[in-house]
Amino acid sequence: MSATVTIGSREARQKWRDLLDAAYRGTADTIIERNGKPLAVLIPYEDYLEIEAALDQLRAARRAGKTYEPLKGKAERGRPYTEIRADLEAEEPLDD
Repeated sequence: MSATVTIGSREARQKWRDLLDAAYRGTADTIIERNGKPLAVLIPYEDYLEIEAALDQLRAARRAGKTYEPLKGKAERGRPYTEIRADLEAEEPLDD
């Protein structure tokens, strides 16, 4: 298991080559912060390739959640699925 290092963005700029080398070797995952808030993580490319699909799903779920949140609790803005399906079938039969 590689080490996890947390570093500020200013220091990360100064040590960028070393951070890239550590990621390439797989010796450290680096969390980069700005004003004490984590913003990004530098990981080996091979690790990224293995988790890329999971990241896409996570990001899609996050976008969906952000879209859903303002609508939650506002039933008057929504319509039941049966009504929507009936409207769609009135335009063109749907394949089941």
